[in-house]
Amino acid sequence: MFDKILIANRGEIACRVIKSARKMGIKTVAVYSEADKDALHVQMADEAVHIGPAQSNQSYLVMDNILAAIKQTGAQAVHPGYGFLSENASFFDALEKEGIAFIGPEKLAIQAMGDKIESKKLAQKAGVSTVPGYTDVVRDTDHAVEIAAEIGYPVMLKASAGGGGKGMRVAHNEEECRDGFERATSEAKSSFGDDRVFIEKFIEEPRHIEIQVLADTHGNAIYLAERECSIQRRHQKVIEEAPSPFLDAATRKSMGEQAVALAKAVNYRSAGTVEFIVDKNRNFYFLEMNTRLQVEHPVTELITGVDLVEEMIRVADGQELSIKQEDVKINGWAMESRIYAEDPFRNFLPSTGRLTKYRPPVESDTVRVDTGVYEGGEISMFYDPMIAKLITYGKDREEATANMRQALDEYYIRGVGHNISFLNAVMSKQRFIDGDLTTNFIAEEYPDGFDASMVPQKDPKQLVAVACFMKRMETEREVMISGQMEGGRGRTINDDWVVLYNDEKFNATVTPNETDGYDVKIDGTTLHIRSEWTFGEPLFFADINGHEMCVQVDRRAVGYDLFHAGAQATVKVLSQTQAALNELMPFKAPPDLSAFLLSPMPGLLLSVAVEEGQEVKAGEELCVIEAMKMENIMRAEKDVVIKKVHTSAGSSLSVDEKIIEFQTDDA
Repeated sequence: MFDKILIANRGEIACRVIKSARKMGIKTVAVYSEADKDALHVQMADEAVHIGPAQSNQSYLVMDNILAAIKQTGAQAVHPGYGFLSENASFFDALEKEGIAFIGPEKLAIQAMGDKIESKKLAQKAGVSTVPGYTDVVRDTDHAVEIAAEIGYPVMLKASAGGGGKGMRVAHNEEECRDGFERATSEAKSSFGDDRVFIEKFIEEPRHIEIQVLADTHGNAIYLAERECSIQRRHQKVIEEAPSPFLDAATRKSMGEQAVALAKAVNYRSAGTVEFIVDKNRNFYFLEMNTRLQVEHPVTELITGVDLVEEMIRVADGQELSIKQEDVKINGWAMESRIYAEDPFRNFLPSTGRLTKYRPPVESDTVRVDTGVYEGGEISMFYDPMIAKLITYGKDREEATANMRQALDEYYIRGVGHNISFLNAVMSKQRFIDGDLTTNFIAEEYPDGFDASMVPQKDPKQLVAVACFMKRMETEREVMISGQMEGGRGRTINDDWVVLYNDEKFNATVTPNETDGYDVKIDGTTLHIRSEWTFGEPLFFADINGHEMCVQVDRRAVGYDLFHAGAQATVKVLSQTQAALNELMPFKAPPDLSAFLLSPMPGLLLSVAVEEGQEVKAGEELCVIEAMKMENIMRAEKDVVIKKVHTSAGSSLSVDEKIIEFQTDDA
């Protein structure tokens, strides 16, 4: 067995590999860019080597730097994680030349499956069901339109070397096909250095279901059930689960056997994933094979009990798989939520900055957190915006979902925008509860975007009662302050309050009960609250009328911001006098910024399509902003005249920075 391995990656996946290696008694080497010098994976590893500047194409993607780190530390093997060099055949060659083991598949599989066009041809030859389409390279835009017309709209345009939703567009007509081809090729060239694009039929009402495979160098190959990955946004997975609520035993077996057949066709070794698209009749079609560890691998580990990273390391060491196909059982249900640094209230745009507060839920037999960050750490604009993967387990889907919603409530993050409220909201949808999932789920359920008003509390009185509990505790503390002047506000305790919950008003009476808590009577309803909450705690754990709940608390100058089950509320607890005076407070309108195009995210201004004095029609392109390797086209919402362009192509943008100013009627 290896004594020392190097992890050619960063973030949560590097930390994940370190955990398994440590369990196996193997020492680890981390590599890091300038931006990651204080990262968690650097702290966890036994050794760490600096490999270059923040930009990944000058650090994590530079093979010579990785090879130098290997020589410097004496590592005997390399685990590539996912992304970066994980599916790079040249990296395999470079390691092989130096006598370093690659913890992953052989070159043949990497090359064959890394090219989506060639992989589809191989799948067809191996007897794997494939989607109708054009598998040769598309020459240009006109050629793309011609092919799409032959296949029949809608079609999917995909970068041959693509992944992670980059270089991918759906087209429903010729205009969308032309625009999609241009964007797909541009993104593909920027992200992968390969602008080849192919076209296939877009399956409507599709599910994205994938099969985990494991193979060794002794001819053994097995599948470890499936993962349901249909909850996606912009072709990127958001929530995954295992098993799928849709598959039956016969379909699972058929998909698994085809996945293994494909693995054997390319002499696969190590862990890999064969992705399928499945229609409403359980017909399934091959999408691609990822020759690496998947982001969502933990859900498979929880329901099978197999440590995939450990198996990868053992296979790379020449050992046989520790299990056989007949040993694979599905035990319980697992679910994974990807916690991203993105703002769901600003169309999910990336959010970068420092994690001023970071408190993940406590890990247990039913809760697992895979992360590469810590409180005070930085979410950089240079890399993927993932903060963590939250994984929960239950005896069935209902229990796994309930555990996930509770864990999301307990996940406290401040300093950057995040998608926890959105994740909790998705799981409250009846469609999700029923398992009625497709890759269009988010687009159909949130066609106009997401905001907090879409997640009203089932019973706002619970959060009203929580605010009253905290206010009563504060009042009791104020009374204990010595030396107060006669008539001061801290001299007496009010039982009766007026509570402003967002735009609603409640009358509440708060009295201590005989145990550790208060009874809160709200408009005729009494809620008995028990809690051991103390001042300054960001999480309010309580028993309310026998129901356990967790509420996130942010103290405001007046009142509280409360977060629970995806809903957010600003709550003020006022005396009768304060409430009367509050009614007289003037409303301060925010500044009017409608005459400006503001940058919705930090990023790079790739191009500006307009100039001063130009008349622009609604829907026309204004500029293109690149963030996290994704190109975002900003279009005019109405007919406008350009008054001033405030910045130029190539500029780095911050959130809400002025890009373009429009003429107004009073100009």
